[in-house]
This record gives sequence, structure tokens and C-alpha cells, in this order.
Amino acid sequence: MGLKEQITDDMKTAMRAKEAAKLGTIRLILAEIKRREVDERIELDDEQTLAIIEKMIKQRKDSISQFEAGNRADLADIEKAELVILAAYMPAGLSEEEIAAEVAAAVTASGAAGPQDMGKVMGLLKAKLPKGTDMSAVSGLIKKALAPA
Repeated sequence: MGLKEQITDDMKTAMRAKEAAKLGTIRLILAEIKRREVDERIELDDEQTLAIIEKMIKQRKDSISQFEAGNRADLADIEKAELVILAAYMPAGLSEEEIAAEVAAAVTASGAAGPQDMGKVMGLLKAKLPKGTDMSAVSGLIKKALAPA
């Protein structure tokens, strides 16, 4: 079963269980998938569907930070709940320690000497890390690793 079919089945399950929040989020995912398929006249595969979900996760994270900065905890909580549902569809990522080890290996492999070499390290890691890895967190780890001692 493909990811799109799984999402559709989850929507049906959420309908039966009357889980309004989950149902709303799943409908947002399916609406975005459908929009992309109609606009581009293609059938999305699992990788393209994951890219959509990844983009939606990034949007939720941005919204959460904006709502928290504006003292709107009620709206931030709604976004956090959607984020949990969206993250459930992403493949299991690497742990913080595993990512740190990959960053250290990439810094060594690229011969990076300072912050100016961040692009080299990021290029190596993008190819090596699994799809769906939070690259902003990776970027922070790279900056720490390349910071002057």
C-alpha cells in the first residue's frame, strides 16, 4: 500500500472515530496532494507525497514560532497538534547522536576548516542523510562543528 492510500485509509478511520483534529489535518494533506496532481497532471508517488508532508511540517514549525512570538499559545497548540499528525507519516529519522556523528564525519571528509566551508559539508550531508531529516537542525550542528575554538 502506498503512502497516499495509507493517508486515505487513516482519513476513513478518523471519520469513523470522530477525531475532528486528525481528520482536518489529513484532509489538508489530501487536498495538497490532489492540488499538485491536478496542477501538474501527474500521479504523485510516495517520495513526492513525502515532500509535500515535509513542506507542511516546515510550515507548521514556522507558524508555531510566529504564534509563540505573538503570545498566541492557543493557535500554537493547534499547529503543534497538526505537526504531530504530519510527523507520523514521515519515515523514522536518525537520532541526534547519529546526525552529530554524520556531521563530524562530513567535516573530516570535506576538510572543512571554518564557517566558510559550510556549503561543502552541507552538500555531503544532503546526499547522505535520509529524506525528511530536519536540515535546519543539521545546519546548526554544522555551525557548531565549524565554529572557531
